[in-house]
Amino acid sequence: MKPIWKYILICLFTILVTGYFVFSLWYFSGREKGNVCRNLEIKMADSSSIHLITQADIAQILEQNDLNPLGKTIKYIRTESIEEILHKNPMIKVAECYKSPNGTVTIRILQRCPKFRVVGFGSYYIDIDRKPMPVSTNYAAYVPVVSGRVTVSMVTGKMFDFVSYIEDNPFWNAQIEQIFVREDMKIELVPRVGDTIIILGTLDDYQSKLEKLYKLYLKGFNVIGWNKYKFVDLEYKDQIVCSKVAQQVAQTKGMYEEKKDSIIASKL
Repeated sequence: MKPIWKYILICLFTILVTGYFVFSLWYFSGREKGNVCRNLEIKMADSSSIHLITQADIAQILEQNDLNPLGKTIKYIRTESIEEILHKNPMIKVAECYKSPNGTVTIRILQRCPKFRVVGFGSYYIDIDRKPMPVSTNYAAYVPVVSGRVTVSMVTGKMFDFVSYIEDNPFWNAQIEQIFVREDMKIELVPRVGDTIIILGTLDDYQSKLEKLYKLYLKGFNVIGWNKYKFVDLEYKDQIVCSKVAQQVAQTKGMYEEKKDSIIASKL
C-alpha cells in the first residue's frame, strides 16, 4: 500500500502547486489590469547643479502629448512612448520611465550639461559631448563665453579643446572671462580683472603661448602692474609684444600714438 499512498500524495501536491500558480497568475494579472496610476514621480538626477528643465516642464510635455499617466490603467501605459517624446527635448540627455504595481509611474531625467556659451551668428551652448544645444529660458549657466565670428565646426573642434584646457588650469580658469574671435579669425582673450586684451592669434600651440604669458604675469606684471598695457600679443614665437596708447607731447593736437614694448620670452 505504501507505493500507492506515496503516488497519491505526489499527485495531490502537484495539483495544489499547479492550482496555486494558476490562481496567482489570474489574481495578480487581474489586479494589474484594473490598477491605475495614482502617482507620478519625476526625478531630476542632476538638479543640484543644472536647472535647464523643470519637473513642471516635464509634466507639461506629457500633458501636451496625451501621455500623462495619472488615472490611466497601469497595464496600458507605454513607458517607451514617454521616453521617446522626452528624448526629443533638447535639454534632456537621458529619460527613463518605469511603472510599479502599486500604481506609481517614475520618470528619471538626466539633463544635458553646458560647457560654454556661444554668442555670434546665434546664441547657444556647446555641451560636454561637443553638441550644440539651445539656451534655456529657465536657467543661465555660469560657463565661459565664446563670441565673435564663431562657426559650429570651430566650437565643436579646436575651440572645445581650448576651453577644456582653460577650465582644467586653475590660474587661467580664474583669469579668462571671455574668448573673442575677430573677423580675421584671430583669437582674443578678455580677462576678468583689468582692461588688458590678450591676443592669442590662432589656436595653434596655445599651451606654450599661455605658458610664456604666465611667466610674464609672475615676473613682470606683478612688478609693473597688469593694467600698464592695453594689448598683450602672444603671436610671435620668441617674444611677447605689449602695446599701450600714450598721449603725445603735443596734447593740443588731441592725437594718440601706439607704443610697443617687446619682451623676449626666453628670458622670462
